[in-house]
Amino acid sequence: MQERDRVGWITLDRPPLNVLNLPMLAELHGVLKPMAANDNVDIVVLQGAGGRAFSAGVDIKDHTPARVPEMLEAVHSVIRTFLALPQITVAAVTGACLGGGFELASACDFIVATEDSSFATPEINVGCYPPVALARFPSQIGYRRAAEMILTGRRFTAAEALAAGLVTRVVGAGGLDRAVDALLGELGGKSGAVLRIAVKGLREASLKDFPAALKRSEEIYLKELMETSDVEEGVNAFLEKRPPNWKHR
Repeated sequence: MQERDRVGWITLDRPPLNVLNLPMLAELHGVLKPMAANDNVDIVVLQGAGGRAFSAGVDIKDHTPARVPEMLEAVHSVIRTFLALPQITVAAVTGACLGGGFELASACDFIVATEDSSFATPEINVGCYPPVALARFPSQIGYRRAAEMILTGRRFTAAEALAAGLVTRVVGAGGLDRAVDALLGELGGKSGAVLRIAVKGLREASLKDFPAALKRSEEIYLKELMETSDVEEGVNAFLEKRPPNWKHR
């Protein structure tokens, strides 16, 4: 992480698509945890390295039955920590923003994206579902849009994500840095103390049902989804680069 002008910059850097694996999630959690006590930072910006993706999601190898409990704990600990930060948080997105990477971006107060970015929760295609999105998106963007995103897995363009309320601002390709700097300028002219109090109230109002919903989403994932034959088939098919042979049970 880098700090400058009361802004903390965190970069997801695992080329080529910044896929989140367990070591990377542990490292990210280690960076975020002490941030809450950092009075020298008012805004945290999360970005992806390389230009091709913010993050293409959680490593599919960590979706196997043996690793799922650890994977869920790692992803959800990072997201819970992000949501508890006292600072304003901004996701700067270019390229693919998928699955757990999209859930991570959605934990930020602002998402600024380039027009060529795309957003999806494609877990359904490998016999899984996105627990954080399932717990949060229905109340955030409405049931119909959440159902389309989670149950079809299709990619939303940046324009569609903006219309759905999933993204704050969309800018032209190549304009992300300027757009983020403009937002930081707007926020930087405010009292850091007042921003922290205001965003605390905003989050409390919008997230009041989220802890229970996420806990229930995790329970369904571990106790029902992981008992199906198709969850293992979906992961194996993806790893073997073949169409899944669903048993529908």
